[in-house]
Amino acid sequence: MRKLSIVALSLVLLLTACAPNFQKQQEVVQKKDDATKEKAIIPKYKISDKYYRTIMPFEPGEARGMVVNNLNTRYDITEFETGLMRIAQNSFSTDQYVFKEGQYLDGDTVSAWLAREMTPAQVKAKEEELRAKQENKNKDVTVENLGLNPIDTGTGDIKTRNEKNPIYLAHILEHDYLVQSGKEGTYQLGGIAIGLALNSIHYYRTEEFGAVYEKNITRSELEAEGKKIAKQILSRLRNIEELKNIPITIGLFEQESRSSVVPGNFFAFTEVSQGSNDIGNWKEVKEEYILFPSDKAEKEHRDDLTFFENFKQDVEAYFPNYNGVIGKGFYLDGQLQELNIEIPIQFYGKAEAIGFTQYVTGLVMEHFPNYVSVQVSVSSVLGQEALIVKKPEQDEPFVHIYE
Repeated sequence: MRKLSIVALSLVLLLTACAPNFQKQQEVVQKKDDATKEKAIIPKYKISDKYYRTIMPFEPGEARGMVVNNLNTRYDITEFETGLMRIAQNSFSTDQYVFKEGQYLDGDTVSAWLAREMTPAQVKAKEEELRAKQENKNKDVTVENLGLNPIDTGTGDIKTRNEKNPIYLAHILEHDYLVQSGKEGTYQLGGIAIGLALNSIHYYRTEEFGAVYEKNITRSELEAEGKKIAKQILSRLRNIEELKNIPITIGLFEQESRSSVVPGNFFAFTEVSQGSNDIGNWKEVKEEYILFPSDKAEKEHRDDLTFFENFKQDVEAYFPNYNGVIGKGFYLDGQLQELNIEIPIQFYGKAEAIGFTQYVTGLVMEHFPNYVSVQVSVSSVLGQEALIVKKPEQDEPFVHIYE
């Protein structure tokens, strides 16, 4: 596994008089390790307190790209990463810490941990395979980094085996957070956040190209297995020399089905203090995404659905026989925080698109409560046509018409 070196940041003033103002809001830093020295930059400017500053040039994580293959939808992929950043903010402030993609868990390690646990016979066979490949035949060989998913003995009915022992852990995501050390201008690893993506549905086949079967996994079962896996991962992380005394935050994420048009969400996290090998209390995360319109929205958030339906009806009144307004609401502690609305529609001219955007902007201000952040994306077969953004307590929204 690749190790993240301490980053020494030497603050250097930019002396070029004609340089853009934005450059004056950056730290030019010196990254140092035992053999090399290279310059890097930490921007001082943040677009929002919700985001971390990131060391530039961007250094990809050691397991980069694996999330695309391991999660069910693009919605889950995005939410898993941004949600882990929100979880991390409980432990690592965006004012004090800077973000770096995970540098300790490489692709081979993550793949090994995502596999099923081996039976004793499988372990023995693997060790013999590795021993046969090495040059020194007398050297002892042991299999490390065993899989964290349930054992499949390989005997008996495939359907029964999968129903009894589904795959719980779908992916492991690492984020590193650097903090300024005692010496001015020097940053070092201050903590890491680990996201565990867990399956609410286990998909499997009984034949190589046969039908796909589904095994639903309850939240209680998923939570119990996720916490058990988290304990094992913490132990393995503490075996990495650089992480022995680093604070570690672990979050549990439940991903949605392959057909879902809204993402899953984090539902619990725990904070492990530096040097500790024990997980104490888990904290509940009350986040959820709801599709509008949907049966779930009608059952659990009837008032919010009413706001949306009234908006939707007025949009559809502009174009007869049109029915394509879809919303995605983000809830925190049961309260609607953000509503993203997509309106795909066919226009026959730019003037028509501009007129429709102005009409929809008025509807946004009319129908939704001031405490909700609303974003409306208007698109056509030619691409994005307009973007309307209304922040909480904002008197006038931001509107952009794409050229």
